[in-house]
Amino acid sequence: MTNAPEETRPRRADRAVPPRHGRRKHHWGVVLPAVAGVLTMAVLLSGGYAAYAYNRLASSVTKVDAIGSAPPAEDDVDGRAMNILLVGDDHRPDNATPEQLAELSTETDGGATNTDTMIVLHIAADGRSATMISFPRDSYVDIPGVGKGKLNSAFEYGTRDGGGESGGAKKLIATIQGLSGLTIDHYVRVSLLGFYEIVKQLGPVNVCLNQPAKDAYSGVDLPAGVSELDAKQALSFVRQRHGLPNGDLDRQVRQQYFLSQEARKILSAGTLLNPVKTTKIIDAIGSSVETDQGLDLLSLARQTSNLRPANIKSATIPILGTPTIYPNGYALSVVEVDTAGMPAFVQGLVGEPPAYTEAKAADPASVSVTVTNGSGVTGAAAAASAVLTQRGFQVGAPGSSPTTATTMVQYPVGQEAQAKAVASVVPGAVPVQSTTVQGVTLVLGTDGKTPSAPAAETAEPTQPSSPAEPSEEAAAPEPTEPSPSSTAVHEYGQEGVCIN
Repeated sequence: MTNAPEETRPRRADRAVPPRHGRRKHHWGVVLPAVAGVLTMAVLLSGGYAAYAYNRLASSVTKVDAIGSAPPAEDDVDGRAMNILLVGDDHRPDNATPEQLAELSTETDGGATNTDTMIVLHIAADGRSATMISFPRDSYVDIPGVGKGKLNSAFEYGTRDGGGESGGAKKLIATIQGLSGLTIDHYVRVSLLGFYEIVKQLGPVNVCLNQPAKDAYSGVDLPAGVSELDAKQALSFVRQRHGLPNGDLDRQVRQQYFLSQEARKILSAGTLLNPVKTTKIIDAIGSSVETDQGLDLLSLARQTSNLRPANIKSATIPILGTPTIYPNGYALSVVEVDTAGMPAFVQGLVGEPPAYTEAKAADPASVSVTVTNGSGVTGAAAAASAVLTQRGFQVGAPGSSPTTATTMVQYPVGQEAQAKAVASVVPGAVPVQSTTVQGVTLVLGTDGKTPSAPAAETAEPTQPSSPAEPSEEAAAPEPTEPSPSSTAVHEYGQEGVCIN
């Protein structure tokens, strides 16, 4: 019997089943109480019970040495903003009673430690806005020191060889930092039972569905329209993947939506004014939440004191699809991450660096640029290089890039003016500061963005130039996965929002 994490080891031939995103029955749990716990802590610690709440929480929250070495300061893409990795796992505590497991619609898990929900809570430096960035558990990524594997197995790999929970947290954090480029400042982890207990104390939460939802696997059974969910129903709601068009990806939408609605409730006036209820919530959080040693709950409360539900947004990292791959000859269904497009996605959330915003576009003749093709269209880089040459840029030999959905102008620190010059002639391209390029690089994506032809060409009276541009435009590839909805930023915390 192998000790490899379940989500990355191949299935035995004598028990092969069709590839799927799911798990065996005892691994259904997908939990995400960490966001609710963090936001609730912020509310409690910024209210009238601040000193009492802080002391009670500080003495009950479990601390773990989770934060390893941070990337170099020059690689920190979001400056003073705070990133908290929120982890939900489906581990059932050893002391969970049969009654508790029945209430959760689950059973004992045999000590599994794979992480099913991974969300980076990105809090702006001024504390007035936040974005929940979801990382699909089946993302096929580079795990430091291991190789390729599903993201939800990184924690398990880190626990080996005496690493324990500290090693698991550090391995998962290193994996997400390498994937996203974000520096993880803090870590919060909650179990399946912890989610249930926290939501139970917070009280019912309203959700709105555009169509009915019924799934025997998760236990969800809700009509279209508004429903008030108790803790058990909430757990079923955020765990559903069967019956949803995109499986786990749609389940993330449910998770983001529920947490946004939960945040809206706990941040509303009057929710936590009852001292008895407040104490029960504190105890539920304290007994369920595990954090890194450096997380100062009081500082977190101060930083988020002006955070409002309408300013909490949701997003999912960019993906290229959900293919079935065959490592060692065994079928494995994974989420293919758009790693080439990740820098543009992150920058879209954190904003352009001030140096780029303030830069003035350089003269094209002074700019050296290389074009790489991540569009999947043969000859696209050569064609774009020719147009840039016509525009007066110094253009290197075209090259290739991993497929990406987003056309980008990548540039190293110090070449903001040169990058702005290139971006100005590629409508829709996203300028991205990068540590992986030596000079300005135009990366063509499947979105079909490409350099526009010089205006002088279309102005020649003897040339039939009017058909030329439309024909080039018509040859542009149609956008492919990820679809706009897979990575778009959503505002699920608004009143009256319904989801599918």
